[in-house]
Amino acid sequence: MIIDFHTHIFPDELAPRALDKLSVAIDHIYPTTTDGTVGGLLRQMDEGGIDVSVVQPVLTSSSQVRTINTWARSICSDRLVSFGAVYPHDESYKNDIDLVVELGLKGLKLHPEYQNFVVDDEKMLRIYDYALSKGLILLFHAGFDPGFSPPFKSTPQQFARIINALQGGVIVAAHLGGHAQWDEVEEYLVGSEIYLDTSMGFKYFPEEQFLRIVKNHGANKILFASDSPWSYTSEEIAFLKALPLLPEETDAILGGNARRILQI
Repeated sequence: MIIDFHTHIFPDELAPRALDKLSVAIDHIYPTTTDGTVGGLLRQMDEGGIDVSVVQPVLTSSSQVRTINTWARSICSDRLVSFGAVYPHDESYKNDIDLVVELGLKGLKLHPEYQNFVVDDEKMLRIYDYALSKGLILLFHAGFDPGFSPPFKSTPQQFARIINALQGGVIVAAHLGGHAQWDEVEEYLVGSEIYLDTSMGFKYFPEEQFLRIVKNHGANKILFASDSPWSYTSEEIAFLKALPLLPEETDAILGGNARRILQI
């Protein structure tokens, strides 16, 4: 089973406008590879031989909490698993997390840049702690984002502080722990209890460094991810399969690890 742990789609009627707005924000640095709809993602999955994709919604205002999470639940199927989202500046975060749990969503996507928070802020730890206590997986954008200027609001060192502070639960740092910060990933995160996804991805990781991170962190804590529609999933899979990894390591990264933590 191949599971893509990090994808983005939008309601059909909003997808063209959402993709256009996001593409302009990042100055078209990443060409879109789907039309941003459920159908577009499923077609890409079929082309790439992907069995299941995990959808990662991001919300940017408290008014979106019920709408986005209800929509996220509506798209779930045997091929799509959606995480939920909360607005991190809202004191009703417990109620919002409870809604995510009631809807049967398996995790939360958090984006420090789009949601304007510093990832290891003390106020954020209470949100993470409550979500983890409810059995939710936490997935964070990590590191560089082309739509924003440095300093970025998440670093490997900050994720290390979170791991030490929370002591338990499944936490995933996207972009191999911090896009364009992989030296710091090796210094602060490798060997710790955090999962790293491979989104946006193999065109950017130095191959020797990626292999070193897998070896020292453990293939059992690496999750295949594409960040679709910002990369071609079939290309990402081909990059991974071409690496000199053991077959069992490749299988674990491509889907075994995700299947275990998603319990599917």
